[in-house]
Amino acid sequence: MKILKFSINLCVATALLASCAGGKYAKTEKVYKKQAKEFSKLYKQSPVTGQLEKVNVKEQQWIASINFGIRKPNFVVIHHTAQDSLGQTIRTFHSAKAGVSSHYVVGRDGKVVQMVNDLYRAHHAGLGKWGNDTDLNSSSIGIELDNNGTTDPWTDGQIKALTQLLTYLKATYRIPQANFIGHMDLAPTRKNDPSRFPWKKLADQGFGFWYEDYLEVPPADFNPKMALRIIGYDVSNLDAAIKAFKIHYIQQDVNTAFMSENDLKILYSIYKKFL
Repeated sequence: MKILKFSINLCVATALLASCAGGKYAKTEKVYKKQAKEFSKLYKQSPVTGQLEKVNVKEQQWIASINFGIRKPNFVVIHHTAQDSLGQTIRTFHSAKAGVSSHYVVGRDGKVVQMVNDLYRAHHAGLGKWGNDTDLNSSSIGIELDNNGTTDPWTDGQIKALTQLLTYLKATYRIPQANFIGHMDLAPTRKNDPSRFPWKKLADQGFGFWYEDYLEVPPADFNPKMALRIIGYDVSNLDAAIKAFKIHYIQQDVNTAFMSENDLKILYSIYKKFL
């Protein structure tokens, strides 16, 4: 009898420990898993032989190809959180009302938190455009860096952790060097993040481009608007595109669309890397 009682108590204790395993995020973990299961149901509802039976054509046939795969991220978009702490950002990404998220958050101390599976579509980019891509949420990995966007320094630990994460993402998904961009690059009319960011440190390790130490004078027929468009910027609002470029590469006088002689040299240097 004592053995049975001990066994029951042990089972209860084990159950309690299991229920506490999720800690303070147990509730949101449950929501995440439930939503992921709902997505898996959508895949199950779509037969492996496709959706052709839903198409109203007289003659149809399924002939399988052997060449296909799952969602492949092709860009990495870097943000700053504009919040006070890693914990505050996590709470924001748990808010259904806010409706925003990112795949990863990198803390000031170098802690990396993943909040959305790489193969899922996080809600981080919003409205914007880069090149011909108008849905960066679907084609990119979003990384939020814990930084208030104004006075916080970029710590060595944070940048080191970020580059380690980028190394993994670049190798795993074969992301081109040119496709590591900032939020302001794709949404120049709405965003300025990440601001004051050490892009050169990333470019030196193969994540994005930076300009040469020796800057050439652009040719007489150099067209800054065309250069920005070729790099990837949406130039429908040229002033906004110039400001976004300056936030990324110039990092001074970013509130004006005026480009100095040196600014144009930098633009020309970056533009040539995209040819």
